[in-house]
Amino acid sequence: MTVTVEIDSGWVKFVRSPAFTVVSALSGVSVSFAPYFLYLSGQGRFYHGSERIIVPLCFAVIYLVPLVYIRIGSAVIKELRKREAVAPHSSHP
Repeated sequence: MTVTVEIDSGWVKFVRSPAFTVVSALSGVSVSFAPYFLYLSGQGRFYHGSERIIVPLCFAVIYLVPLVYIRIGSAVIKELRKREAVAPHSSHP
């Protein structure tokens, strides 16, 4: 089965831009290094004295990177559900 989904042109431009490459690269950081850096900052063992910069950056990466994927995913799911309601499957080929 082949499914074609039409999404807003703004999302297409974003996904094809270098900004999406940065977001993709930060995906691994948001689930591994950012929480670890927060832990180390809380212990006072990670760049002591720069917590005012490190901690907000870690929280931004942890919360904003997944938000991008959630928004793209919701646009795709919305389009898939709309298409399903318009053209239901028939039982005969």
